Amino acid sequence: MTGTPRVGTAQLMELLSVSLGAYYGDFTVAAASENLTASQGKALTVLRRGPAAMRSLADTLTCDASNMTGIIDRLEKRGLVRREPSPSDRRVKNVVLTTEGERVADAIRVKMRTTQEGLDGLGDDDRVALYALLERVFVSRPAAA
Repeated sequence: MTGTPRVGTAQLMELLSVSLGAYYGDFTVAAASENLTASQGKALTVLRRGPAAMRSLADTLTCDASNMTGIIDRLEKRGLVRREPSPSDRRVKNVVLTTEGERVADAIRVKMRTTQEGLDGLGDDDRVALYALLERVFVSRPAAA
């Protein structure tokens, strides 16, 4: 029987590893061009989606809460984020991007040339398919029973 060769999970994981390595290498260089560490850049990227509690940021970035505090302290000192009380629980501090933080987060994305060029090479159908697959695998997973 001829047809499309089967691609195993191990092969997919290997290609995903290579892809993410290229993406994060590109990201790290772009963040450094803005005088940020990769962790600081990642925090800005997460906050570009909206304000987040410190604990949520630490969970999303898979780092210790004390490390997240240091990252946010440095970003706050540069005027890229600010802390404000949560509207639903005043004991919780949310981290919010400033206008300058938004500019820097956007600048990092624009400077990711390798990633931009790779994605720009995709046609509309491939973009839609890739988006749908990534969303299905990493975003829209059903909750564990």
